Amino acid sequence: MAAMSTPLSVRLEALLMPRAVGFLGQVLLAGLALLRGRGRFRARDLARVLADAGARALPIITVVNLLVGAIFAFVGAVQLVKFGAGIFVADLVAISVSREMAAVITAVVMAGRTGASFAAELATMQTNEEVDALEVLGLDAVDYLVLPRVIALVSMMPLLYIYACFMGLLGGMAVGTGMLDLAHTAYLDRSFDALTWAHVGLGLSKSLVFGMLIAMTGCYSGLYAQRNAAGVGSATTKAVVAGIVGVIVLDSGFAICANALGL
Repeated sequence: MAAMSTPLSVRLEALLMPRAVGFLGQVLLAGLALLRGRGRFRARDLARVLADAGARALPIITVVNLLVGAIFAFVGAVQLVKFGAGIFVADLVAISVSREMAAVITAVVMAGRTGASFAAELATMQTNEEVDALEVLGLDAVDYLVLPRVIALVSMMPLLYIYACFMGLLGGMAVGTGMLDLAHTAYLDRSFDALTWAHVGLGLSKSLVFGMLIAMTGCYSGLYAQRNAAGVGSATTKAVVAGIVGVIVLDSGFAICANALGL
């Protein structure tokens, strides 16, 4: 009777949690094997995923972060200009972009773009029984399919973060110089004075963790998808939702830790 009274969602969570922990352990062990020179994936697969998660993501990263920097500058200018402190818009944009928005917005975009792509691709392979074929050939799916995607996204996210910071600063400078008539040199000097290694280091740390989270949620959702057409769509949805929610939760954890450490 107790088992019958347990909600279905709770029972499903109890079943899925050990599998998720096991998946994490498999990825970590595969990473350790790679460090020992025993990687089992093809280099051209890694190169393809690197290009997809890197260069091909630049257009949308550019547009989104330019607009985010411009929005922050506009909102700050509306308030700061009342006190004759318009130059401090540069500080606002530099700190908010480098510390929070560049990493978070880039991660959200990559969760909707690359994380969904990972989930759809692996779910389709699962439906077509290609993953089973790899197992028959003695190739572990985690080594051959998951690890190159995790490596690619973890490698690309810090680079995308740095690029996003520049785009956010450019968007803020466009508003600051156009709306407040600030000199370009004064705006840039103020921005680089506000930037510290603590802000940039915090953003880089976030981007690394976010990249691992997005890659693993996408691969996990795809690798354990139902073997039908609906399962592909469901896996893609789960990857995007889990990736975005996970990014927000981790970012709040980073904020609490940074506050406790005085960063």
